[in-house]
Amino acid sequence: MAAGDAIGCFGLTEADFGSNPSGMRTHARRDGEDWVLEGSKMWITNGNVADVAVVWAQTDDRIRGFVVPTDTPGFQANEIHKKMSLRASVTSELVFDGVRLPADVVLPEVSGLRGPLSCLNEARFGIVFGTLGAARDCLETAINYSIDREQFDKPIAAFQLTQKKFADMALELGKGMLLALHLGRLKDEHLVRPEQVSLGKLNNAREALAIARECRGILGGNGITLEYPIIRHMNNLESVFTYEGTNEMHTLVVGEALTGIAAYR
Repeated sequence: MAAGDAIGCFGLTEADFGSNPSGMRTHARRDGEDWVLEGSKMWITNGNVADVAVVWAQTDDRIRGFVVPTDTPGFQANEIHKKMSLRASVTSELVFDGVRLPADVVLPEVSGLRGPLSCLNEARFGIVFGTLGAARDCLETAINYSIDREQFDKPIAAFQLTQKKFADMALELGKGMLLALHLGRLKDEHLVRPEQVSLGKLNNAREALAIARECRGILGGNGITLEYPIIRHMNNLESVFTYEGTNEMHTLVVGEALTGIAAYR
């Protein structure tokens, strides 16, 4: 996988357990020297094209991670169709029906949710930056369109309401970029905390989606066509707003950091 010769996928989320992964039903039991894996995962990127799946499951020794070759008997991946967001991404349900695995497939140095959540924290950090790229593309597209598009004998960029929208969006984009840069510098120094990454994901996913929606409105009817990138970004950001921790969960993570009270428990 590190050499790029194999594709992996990450199996944590289940159909009934997204924000609360500790309740997962997928389980692994010992059978002699082997492990036997039962259960299913949902919304798994690359599930149908992966060579190996890293799957998290309940065991008698807390939640553990298992490295599962996808050609193992009993493993099945079902691609999810009819998506209106992240359409370029392969998304799958993973099913484990008596998947028998040797003892050495268990990730050896972590148990509980610390393993998967540390991985998610890295993904959330990437989202802090990635959402801003989508927002910037939307804003630049809308500005260029508004300069060329004329109504009432002048470009719509000349209207005060349009300029206010651009000023507000540029302000939020700039603030998001400064936040991302600050978190990146903290990360370089190994000082960034998970709740700080949550704050960055919460803010930048929310503001990027708001920018995409505002830009779509500036383009009017043209904003819903794929002649322009805005509706694609907008639809994709709807998923980003939810995945790697929902807007609500990151709000409560920040709230817990401020008060010491875990409101989601």
